[in-house]
Amino acid sequence: MNITITARKTSVRDSFKERIDRKLSKLDRFFDEGASATVTVTNEGDRDTVEVTIQSRGMYYRAEKTTSDRFDSLEAVVDNLFRQIVKNKNKLGKRLRDTAFAPANLEAGEEQEHQTGEYDIERVKRFVMRPMDVNEAILQMNLLEHEFFIFLNAETNETNVVYKRHNGTYGVLEPTVG
Repeated sequence: MNITITARKTSVRDSFKERIDRKLSKLDRFFDEGASATVTVTNEGDRDTVEVTIQSRGMYYRAEKTTSDRFDSLEAVVDNLFRQIVKNKNKLGKRLRDTAFAPANLEAGEEQEHQTGEYDIERVKRFVMRPMDVNEAILQMNLLEHEFFIFLNAETNETNVVYKRHNGTYGVLEPTVG
């Protein structure tokens, strides 16, 4: 697995980089050589946040943890990722086979920073949408730990959004012209 480490408002010592390599190597059995992990370490006062995003075969796995010690944060993040993968192993295997994992079907979002008009836009993301059903979209949203996910509905060939509701259920936004 190719690992990229980014430090924000802090520096990362070699010993912590080695710890990251060791911890993430435990997840290698789930991914092929093409997998890449992005580790971001951020310091805010006495709090250290470790965020890990793993991209493999068109799917994204993400976890983030903030504690008073970056080593504890790393432990929690790797444990969380392991639980995510094991919990969703059957769903991933049943729903996302063959071409669903093809790298050409889902590319990393292209981000740009810029500012336009009267509103301050901090970031613009561009990404390739591949057709998927609602359940696959909800699974991908949960793996990313996001509150919503935009996707191309395979049944209607329309752009839809799934989102997590406050009561723990899910919703789907289907735009209509009217």
